Amino acid sequence: MVGYKQISCAVMLMILSGVAVAQNNTNSPYTRYGYGDLSPQTFGKSKGMGGVAYGLRDSYQVNAVNPASYTMVDSLTFLFDAGLSLQNTNLSDGKTKKNAGNSSFDYVAMQFRLHRRLGMTLGLLPYSNVGYSFTATDTSDPSNISYKTYSGEGGFHQAFLGVGFKVLKNLSIGVNASYFWGDITRQDHVGFAEYQKYETWRVNNVSVKDFKFDIGLQYTQKINKKNEVTIGAVFSPKRNLNNDAYLRTQTAMSTGNASSPYTDYNVETTDLYTKYGLPMSIGVGAAYIYDKHLTLAADYTYQNWADVKYQGENNFYDMQKIAVGLEYMPNQFGRSYLSLIKYRIGAYYSTPYYKVYKMENNERKHYRASNEYGVTVGFGLPLPRTRSVLSISAQYVNVSGKQVMLDEKYMRLCIGVTFNERWFFKRKVD
Repeated sequence: MVGYKQISCAVMLMILSGVAVAQNNTNSPYTRYGYGDLSPQTFGKSKGMGGVAYGLRDSYQVNAVNPASYTMVDSLTFLFDAGLSLQNTNLSDGKTKKNAGNSSFDYVAMQFRLHRRLGMTLGLLPYSNVGYSFTATDTSDPSNISYKTYSGEGGFHQAFLGVGFKVLKNLSIGVNASYFWGDITRQDHVGFAEYQKYETWRVNNVSVKDFKFDIGLQYTQKINKKNEVTIGAVFSPKRNLNNDAYLRTQTAMSTGNASSPYTDYNVETTDLYTKYGLPMSIGVGAAYIYDKHLTLAADYTYQNWADVKYQGENNFYDMQKIAVGLEYMPNQFGRSYLSLIKYRIGAYYSTPYYKVYKMENNERKHYRASNEYGVTVGFGLPLPRTRSVLSISAQYVNVSGKQVMLDEKYMRLCIGVTFNERWFFKRKVD
C-alpha cells in the first residue's frame, strides 16, 4: 500500500509540474514590462492569511517561502501539497472596461523527514507570468490610419529542492536550491488600414536557464505554556542570469489578397548579448501563537530591483510589501466538524518593481506603474478520517494605475489540498 501511494504521488507531481509550466494566469497589460507579474510563492495556508509566511511553522502543511520551516515535519509524515487558482479580472482605463478569466496551477510539492533534525521538500513553483495583447490605433491622418498591436507570453519557473536543519531546540535554518528557467516572448506589430502598405513585426525573446538560492531562519520562543512567538527571516542573494536572447525584425508588403496577404518579406535576426538578473531580497516576519488555537502573523519584504540589470539597463524600482494575517481554530480536539475548521483572514499592500514609460510634451518619462493591495479570507477544511487538509481562500486584489495606465481588480479563488499520510512506520503483525 505504501509503495502504491508513493508511486501515485510521484506520478501526480510529474503531471502537475508539466501542467503548471504550460499555464499562464494573467491578462494584464502591466506584464509588458520586466519579467511580468511576479507570482506569490505561498501555499494554501498563507494564501488565506494575506500571504504571510516567514514566521509560520506547521506540521500539517508545507511553507516553501521559509525553508527553515521544514524541520516541523514529524518522522512518520509524508506531505504532498498542490494548489490551483481561478481568477476573474476587470480592467478599466476610465473609458472602457474589459473582463477576462484565467486558471492555473500555483504550486506542487512533497515534504518528508530525513533525520530527527532534518526535513526535506521538493517541488515546483512559477516565478513570473507574462500574458497580454492590446491594440492602439492612430486616426490622426484619415488617409493613413495605422495601428499597433502589442502582445507577449511566457514566464519563468523554478523547480526547487530544500532542506531545513534544526540547529538548536528553538532554532532552525534552511536553504532552497532552485533550477530557474523559462522563456518570455514579446511582439510589436505595426500595420495600416490601407492596402499596399508595409507592415512590420518586432519579436523580442529571452530564454533563461540558471540556479537561485534562498536561505531561511526561524527562532521560536515559548513565553509560557500557552503562548509562543516565532521570528523568521529569508535572504536571497542578487545574481545575474545565464540567458539567450534575440531580436527579430520582419517587414512585408500587404497585398490585400486573402490567399496571399503579404509579399516582399524581409527578416533580420540579431542575437542580443545583454544582462538579465534577479534582485537581492530580504524578508522578515513574526508569528504569535496562543494555545494552538490562534495565530497572528506579520511580514515585511524588500527586493532591491533598482540595482538589477534588465536588457543591460536598470529599468526597475525597488519593491516593498507588508502583509498581516490571522488563523483561528476553535478546538483541535472538538467533536464538531466546525470546531476543527481553521478560519483565516489577511491583507497586504505592495509597491511594484517595474517602470511604465509615457510620452509627455514629446519627452519620454517613466513612472512607478501602480500600487497594489489585497484582502483575503480562507478556510482550512480537515478531510474526514485523515490528517489531510483542503485549503480554500478568496482574494480581492486592487491595482491602482493612477493616471499612468489601467486600473485592475481581481477576484481570485485559490484551492489547495495537502495529503498528510503516516508512511514511515513499521506495522506489527501478531
